[in-house]
Amino acid sequence: MSNRLARFGNDLHSGRKSYPFVEKRRLWLSLTVALVVLSLLIPVVKGGFNLGIDFTGGSEFTVSGIENTDVQTGEQAVAESSDASGVTVTNIAPGTVRVQTEQLDDDQTLAVKDSLQEAYGASDDQVTSNFVGPTWGQGVTQQALWGLLIFVLLATVLMALYFRTWKMSVSAVAAMMATIVITAGVYSLVDFEVTPSAVIGFLTVLSYSLYDSVVVFDKVRENTKGLLSGAAPEERAKRTFSEQINLAVNQTLVRSINTSIVGILPVGAILFIGAYLLGAGTLKDLSLSLFVGIIVGTIATMFVAAPLYSWLRGLEPAVRDQERKVLDARQTDGTPVTADPVQAGPRE
Repeated sequence: MSNRLARFGNDLHSGRKSYPFVEKRRLWLSLTVALVVLSLLIPVVKGGFNLGIDFTGGSEFTVSGIENTDVQTGEQAVAESSDASGVTVTNIAPGTVRVQTEQLDDDQTLAVKDSLQEAYGASDDQVTSNFVGPTWGQGVTQQALWGLLIFVLLATVLMALYFRTWKMSVSAVAAMMATIVITAGVYSLVDFEVTPSAVIGFLTVLSYSLYDSVVVFDKVRENTKGLLSGAAPEERAKRTFSEQINLAVNQTLVRSINTSIVGILPVGAILFIGAYLLGAGTLKDLSLSLFVGIIVGTIATMFVAAPLYSWLRGLEPAVRDQERKVLDARQTDGTPVTADPVQAGPRE
C-alpha cells in the first residue's frame, strides 16, 4: 500500500500522471460560483443563521451536577413556567445542561429557575442564571465583522508583497472567501448555533486556506520562474505557462491531502466523539466549522485558487506569446497539443 502511494506521488511530481485542475478551470470555477450562490441562498431561505445568545442577547441558565440531562425535560420546564420563545436546551458537558431563552424579566427568571430545579431535581446552587444584553450581542457581531475585514485586507496585502504579484493574492483570497461562504452555508444548513467559538473556527479556517494556497503558489512560482524571459531550463520550457501551474498543483496534491487529513482527524474526533458520544455540546460549533472548512479550503486551493490564477495570467500578452511558442514547437515536432486553446489565445 505504501509503495503504491509512493509511486502515485512520484508520478504526480514527475508529470507522468496529472489531473486537469487548470485545463478544466471553466468547469471548476462555474461549480464554485454555483456553490457560493447556493450557500448564500441557504440562510436566506431558512430565515438567517441560528445566532447564539452572545449575538442576540437573552437569558441563560446552567444546571450542573445532575444525573438526568434530558433536553426535553428542560424544554418542558421552561414552557410550564413562562411563555418565553426561542428556547434552546443543550448538553454542554456530562451532568450539565444549558438553557437559553429570549430576554426574561426578574419574575420570569425566578420562575424558570425554580422550574428547572424541580424538573432536574437540583439544589438552588446547582442552577445559575445570567443575562446577556442586546448591546453586548451587537458589539460581538461588530467586532467579528471587523476582525474578518481586517484579516482579509492584511492577507491580501501581505500575499501580494510576498509573491510580488497581486494576481496570486487575489486568487488565494478568492479561494479563501469561497471557503468561508460555503462553510457558512453548511453551518446554516445543519442549523448549528453561531457562537463566538464558531467565529474563531471560521477565522482559523481562513488561515488554513491561505496556508494551503501559499504552499501551492510557492511551487507555481518555482515552476514558472524564467518561462516568460526565456531563462527557464529546457525541460521546463517545453511546457506552457498554464501547464506548469497545473503541474505545480499536482506536485503538491499529496501534501495538501496529507495536511488536510492530519487536520480533520483530531477535529473529527472532537466533533463526533466529543460532541455526540460524550455530550460536550459546546464543542459542536467550533469543530463543525473547522471540519468543513479544512476540507473545503483544501479543495478550493486546487479548484479555485490555481485555476483562477491561470486565467488571470493568461490575459497577459507575454503569457499568450509563451503559450503560442510552445504549441507551435509541438506542432513542428509532431507532439500532441494538450494545452488549453483558450489559454493560449487565438492564432494569428
